[in-house]
Amino acid sequence: MREGKTVFVFPGQGSQWVGMARGLLESSPVFAAEVEACARELAVHVDWSLLAVLRGEEGAASLERVDVVQPALFAVMVSLAALWRSVGVEPDAVVGHSQGEIAAAYVAGALSLADAVKVVALRSRAITALAGRGGMVSVALPAGEVAVLLEPFGERISVAAVNGPRSTVVAGESAALDEFLATAEAEGVRVRRIPVDYASHSRQVASIEEELAAVLDGLEPRAASVPLLSTVTGEWLDTTVMDGSYWYRNLAQTVHFEPAVRRLVEDGFRFFVETSAHPVLTQSVEELDVPDVVALGTLRRDEGGLDRFLLSAAEGHAHGLP
Repeated sequence: MREGKTVFVFPGQGSQWVGMARGLLESSPVFAAEVEACARELAVHVDWSLLAVLRGEEGAASLERVDVVQPALFAVMVSLAALWRSVGVEPDAVVGHSQGEIAAAYVAGALSLADAVKVVALRSRAITALAGRGGMVSVALPAGEVAVLLEPFGERISVAAVNGPRSTVVAGESAALDEFLATAEAEGVRVRRIPVDYASHSRQVASIEEELAAVLDGLEPRAASVPLLSTVTGEWLDTTVMDGSYWYRNLAQTVHFEPAVRRLVEDGFRFFVETSAHPVLTQSVEELDVPDVVALGTLRRDEGGLDRFLLSAAEGHAHGLP
């Protein structure tokens, strides 16, 4: 039997799919209650229906919009965390990747639901100003090797996220990314353009720094009840610093997910539960190839019902998840 602590893992974009919450909204009162609480807070900031989006209703706002997909994913992730807790799985810590850190902060108790929803709603709306100017590319190489490939591009492209030993994301100007893709493919490097038209975690984010400072003024971060390992600083965080300036840095700076996972392993964490609609980061955890580490998903694409959740819980139980 494995022994070790449990961490809830909250990914950024990529786990979304149309109708991803329909099954649990119909079958899980715990999940539905948390989603409805998110919907009430979100209605203060948006003119579209969260429930319609999550059910995949005809005419609902599109998940291809960044200002829709990020709040929708936040609601799903925090509601799945509530569902895990309802069956007795409590996190000893939380970690979040990019926008996933907003969900981590709420689940940890560092932000109220109202403040967390404010961050995810208003920040994702501000990101729309970056649309059409950049993009992001996944590269199947270590970050150090990617940095060498990026040298000819200067500040036009930078490392956006370090996800695993051979999983790196870069972001930058569209034309520069086209050149980078051609060069990488010619050298036999496996690369994939991520379906976004903006460059998070790059210097382009600086253009919305002032707007974010204005719209995120007045946040009241507090000491968390569950420890939070920051993928911005790479350290255990005093969560009282998670004000507007922190959420700007979370969007602008490189996501240090792999170093965060290594730190968690060093600190005795063995169960990594990704609370998302589809596994995005479990493979990155598994890439570390650390003995006795268990990486679990929650839902799967087109498998969003209570049966899928219970199967994931059973998988965790079979591996010793307390």
